Amino acid sequence: MKTPILLLANLLWAAAALSGADAGANNPMDAQAAFARLKTLAGEWEADTAMGKARLSYELIAGGTAVVERESGDKIPAMLTVYHLDGGRLLLTHYCMAGNQPRMQARSFNPATGELQFRFLDGTNLTAGAGHMRNATFRMMDHDHLLTEWEFYENGQQKFAETARYTRVR
Repeated sequence: MKTPILLLANLLWAAAALSGADAGANNPMDAQAAFARLKTLAGEWEADTAMGKARLSYELIAGGTAVVERESGDKIPAMLTVYHLDGGRLLLTHYCMAGNQPRMQARSFNPATGELQFRFLDGTNLTAGAGHMRNATFRMMDHDHLLTEWEFYENGQQKFAETARYTRVR
């Protein structure tokens, strides 16, 4: 009798230990905290890039439930990205000069470093192999400095990445 009870106890202990080890991996990202950090970007930003001067403008809309990013530059047409919460998820929709609208979901946020990573979820106006923004990473280093990296994919492979260091101007 003792052997089956000990075996059962050991199995239960092992199951509890394994589920505890995986608990960190299964915990959802804190979308609320990431969105709160994004809201602090409200204002005007500038960067010097290989394509000339780049500008970002962040604005809170809809009673603070969405953040609109307007991007413009010396040699690129204006683009728009909207960030918002969807239940426990933080999403963005990027209205791209490529003529499509990729949506990405925030997958990780480190409050200590301000790093926020978005990964492709789906998109509209996308055809098989079409070029589109697929991943985006933001490093909100402090109140006045922001690093962005956007990855552009075509035919299932990364074609290029655009990185810019922005400084708040207002």
